[in-house]
Amino acid sequence: MNNSKYCGVVVPMVTPVTQDGRLDVEAVKRIVDFFVKAGVSPLLMGTTGEGNSVSQADGQLLVETAVKAQREAIDHNSQFSMFIPSPHADPRSGNPQLKIYAGLTGNCFAEQVRQAEVYTALGADVIVATLPTYYALTPEQMYDYYKTLADCITGPLMLYNILATTHMSIPVDVIRRLADLPNIVGLKDSERDLERMAQCIDVAKGRDDFAYFCGWAAQSAHSLELGGNGIVPSTGNFVPEMFRQLFDAAIAGDMDTANRLQDETNEIAKIYQKDRTLGQSLTALKVMMQTKGLCEPWMLMPLTRLSAEEEQAIVHQL
Repeated sequence: MNNSKYCGVVVPMVTPVTQDGRLDVEAVKRIVDFFVKAGVSPLLMGTTGEGNSVSQADGQLLVETAVKAQREAIDHNSQFSMFIPSPHADPRSGNPQLKIYAGLTGNCFAEQVRQAEVYTALGADVIVATLPTYYALTPEQMYDYYKTLADCITGPLMLYNILATTHMSIPVDVIRRLADLPNIVGLKDSERDLERMAQCIDVAKGRDDFAYFCGWAAQSAHSLELGGNGIVPSTGNFVPEMFRQLFDAAIAGDMDTANRLQDETNEIAKIYQKDRTLGQSLTALKVMMQTKGLCEPWMLMPLTRLSAEEEQAIVHQL
């Protein structure tokens, strides 16, 4: 059994911004509070959070705001004790304290190291790094990149594999080698490959120092049934409580409930994803969140809002 302290539902949080592209600090606080009440952690500046488009200054403000908001929400949420597992519970059944995962992107290594250290100093619990993407990398270069990054930063490092945006896939044998390094604590894998998923989960099985997180939301329940530690669903921005229920059901062995919730969340995902590019789906997701008073559907360049007609159609579907 994997006893990693990194587990649970980690939602790749949207980055709320104002019409002129500034970070919407008050919306960050609302979303983080929404997540704490559902018992889920945020991944800041991931793909859903437009991580590549967030400035260094706003990235720091986002981490600082989210860390403070999470701590305040936990302190004020009298029901938070329900998320603390019993001594006999599956170790994946919840974290004694929710965490802040901070995404790291870019092609300048020195700047990445500086940002990672700032995020850690501001209170981020884990740095989650994608591969640099300008050059096609060999497997050995991928290994060297993550090893060097892990050696240069003080906070725990999680690998982030996402073929759809980096156009590269970290080979499973490279992940297996990286899992043995002391400062690398897990993998968030968004590649849509069931065989690869099973192989990556096997890398994490039986270890307490390396965790597997499924970034393919439609396979959340299946990944947990196979023994994964956590899930990273973008639809969790809208219905975090459903993914927390799915997670709890799956690790309790209640796969009927987990699979039912999987089907229901898949249908919700279609509202903002169907027939849209990745970028268009992100602004559609913000439209859905706007109906709950969480944020406005403004985007960071080069992404833009949908037309008024498209936004109304999404609201009508809800």
